[in-house]
Amino acid sequence: MSNPITALWSARSVAVIGATERLGAMGRLPLEYLQRYGYEGEVFPINPKGESILGFKTYKNIKEVQKKIDLALIMVPFDLVHQAVLDCSDANVSVAVVMSSGFAESSDAGADAQNTLVKIAKKSGMRIVGPNCIGSAGGASKLAATFSPVFSGSSTSLEDGNIALVSQSGALGYGIYSLANERSLSIGYVVTTGNEADVIALEVAQALANDNKVSGILIYAESLSDLGLLNEVATNKPTAILKSGRSVAGAIAAASHTGALATEDRVIDAAINASGAVRVDDVEQLLDAGSIFSTELPMKGSNVAILTTSGGSGILGTDAIEKYGLTLAKLSSETIIELDKIVPSYGNTSNPIDVTAAIMSSPDLFERCVKVLIKDPNIDAIVATFCVLVGKDVEAIASTLRDSRSIREIPLVVARTGSKLLAPEADNLFKVSKIPVFPTPERAVRALGMLYKVCLPKRKVNRAALCQPLATPDHKATEAQLKEAFATVGIQIPRSVVVSNKDEVIAAVSKVGGRAVMKAIIPGLLHKSEAGAVALDITETNAMQTYEKLSQLDKNSNSDNKVLIESFIPKGVEALVGVTSSAAGKILTIGVGGVLTEVISDVSLRLLPVDENVVNEMIDETQLGVLLAGVRGAKPANREAFISTVLRITDAVIDWPIGSELDINPVTVLPEGAWVLDAAYASSAKMADGGGL
Repeated sequence: MSNPITALWSARSVAVIGATERLGAMGRLPLEYLQRYGYEGEVFPINPKGESILGFKTYKNIKEVQKKIDLALIMVPFDLVHQAVLDCSDANVSVAVVMSSGFAESSDAGADAQNTLVKIAKKSGMRIVGPNCIGSAGGASKLAATFSPVFSGSSTSLEDGNIALVSQSGALGYGIYSLANERSLSIGYVVTTGNEADVIALEVAQALANDNKVSGILIYAESLSDLGLLNEVATNKPTAILKSGRSVAGAIAAASHTGALATEDRVIDAAINASGAVRVDDVEQLLDAGSIFSTELPMKGSNVAILTTSGGSGILGTDAIEKYGLTLAKLSSETIIELDKIVPSYGNTSNPIDVTAAIMSSPDLFERCVKVLIKDPNIDAIVATFCVLVGKDVEAIASTLRDSRSIREIPLVVARTGSKLLAPEADNLFKVSKIPVFPTPERAVRALGMLYKVCLPKRKVNRAALCQPLATPDHKATEAQLKEAFATVGIQIPRSVVVSNKDEVIAAVSKVGGRAVMKAIIPGLLHKSEAGAVALDITETNAMQTYEKLSQLDKNSNSDNKVLIESFIPKGVEALVGVTSSAAGKILTIGVGGVLTEVISDVSLRLLPVDENVVNEMIDETQLGVLLAGVRGAKPANREAFISTVLRITDAVIDWPIGSELDINPVTVLPEGAWVLDAAYASSAKMADGGGL
């Protein structure tokens, strides 16, 4: 094996350390499962007593085996694990799965013990899976290297499917596996990784993605520590990720608006999207992704046709198409002419195509329509929806969809709203035909949306920089200093003057145009409006009074603070632009700005670098797109100037170190251009350790 991790599903030999014949004991279950499901390799039970177990020759110590052992399952109490790992290392085992608990999940002492296991393994090149791990199952050799009770059930099968499931949680992973069995989704590989002291879920997924028999990867993860691996996995195979921990608690400690809005969960979304994988919200959606990936058919475009026996189902499907980023296919004139010959006059031949309940008296309606639709080059996928059809009618639809592939192969999905008991034989027909079945039109369309997303080519950003990178600011850099630096690289800022005494105030107001904004300059103050440090619409008549107030706001200074006086920019569209650090890299955040930006929380995130197309997408993912176009009679704001400003900002800060946090709020966009009106910088060591998400 070039990659030892593949032993988790293709081991030719398995040792079970802690094996026993005692009924109900965990050390017995892997041996039972290996026998029951027909494992084709060698099995070596390890027990100090050395007695035969379940007909297998038993060894007192793994070092006595004297054969190459690909996979060892360590199923002994906590205090015996250390020696078991030493023995496996001495026996040149490729992979040891530590199923015992009491390690990092339990205490600091357990974490120390866990780290020691990894150090032992590294000396011999052995890989450790776990601890606190339930094991793996699947592959062509029918390997069931697990103690999960799922495999003790008479209804559980170990199928040779083309979908792989990788889960940090053992119990949840095998729960998902059993649900897949129930819904006729053949998961051919399931691997759980437990505490991930050494082998991580993404490493396993990487190895599976390189397996030609695997058509799709499903991942349950509690952390994502190597995003390079994620990119590789998603590039090789359609990948769906259920990432837990959608907490916003991390935003509480954020210094800036951007930091509060670029929550870890939003960063994870950006990282997963950039990789080409899809992020799902729950187990149901994860399995729906598996169902559509198992078809092994790519979706080459977004155009979907809906063929329905129910007007209501057709409407629900149409609503879902827009919701999940797809397009209702525009049928060719030839297709409509042919459909008009088939569909009853009281039906509908424009998409969605409704054959109505007439199918009950004319069962061939569906078949004839499918044969027409499958030939239309404007259609990239078909959703077949029907309600409460029974027996042979459902079986006929299954056969029709299967046979249509001889004409043209495109993704076909079924929305079957009604009990399976109405047509119990149809389930297997759909399964062997690789036609996914969902209970509602929305879930059927959502599955196509996931398939379309993972089939999109990964976008490469390749553009010339608009400006030179700026030097990293001092951690106490003021707004005025930041904006002055931005001005040197072509980013528009208002005319401004910094004053330090009242004798300079009137002249400064005159210099910036006679109508001004005044701001207190206080190092470390990020949210000026909340502190009363901003005064708008200042003229020479009220400038002195305003200066007196603002210059005395810094309570930590023995002298008056300086005040920034700058030209008044009329009200326009206020946008937030920020750049923060993350384990995934630098993150660009744009969205609706202003003092209520965190309350509105209308932002879009992307990993840097970005180009004009990406920024345009981000704008349209928020209400900025609508605002920039002009609302309530307002003239359209200069979208191009805003995009240019965003790109210049990203180019300017590209060399700033990990932990840097830039917050620009607002960038005001008018028909004449875009101006940076406020800027704040903070630095932190929180990302310096390179930890995962």
